[in-house]
Amino acid sequence: MRRGAIPVLVAAFAAIAFGESTVGRAQSQAAALPVVVLETAKGTIEMELWPAEAPKSVEHVLALVRKNFYRGLRFHWVNSGVIQIGDPTSRDMTRKASWGLGGSGTPIGVEEYSKKKFVRGSVGLAHRGGAKASDSQIFVLKVTNPTLDGRNIMIGRVTKGMDVVDKIEVPDVLKNATLK
Repeated sequence: MRRGAIPVLVAAFAAIAFGESTVGRAQSQAAALPVVVLETAKGTIEMELWPAEAPKSVEHVLALVRKNFYRGLRFHWVNSGVIQIGDPTSRDMTRKASWGLGGSGTPIGVEEYSKKKFVRGSVGLAHRGGAKASDSQIFVLKVTNPTLDGRNIMIGRVTKGMDVVDKIEVPDVLKNATLK
């Protein structure tokens, strides 16, 4: 072996080992999606959000969670197919007739449509008059709804607590929304 070959081989093996650990670390970080935890009197719901599918929409919702926007809101719309929350007027029972009309006041302003289909457990953003108007109102599907495909922004899916989703009623209160 030529003089100096051993240090070069050692350096090459170190670089390979370092490169693999860096790649492994990057893959595990990429796999760690943000998870929003919704605490209700009926149990906990965990929602995995997908920044790659809807980056501006997911960041908007995460910013609202960090600001405690959702704490104390009521589920203002519930039927056999969906639950929905995100209108700040739902804190006031005397304004129940107008629940569902309000938001944070900052529409996202983009249409970030996913190629994924709206199925049971999908989490999306509600809007009035076009996806660009989506703001703070989040819905969770209890059943598959293909009519939402390409019309609403999908931001993630429920990973735990679909049994809780099925129990939610108007005017159940969201005790807290946090990031896991």
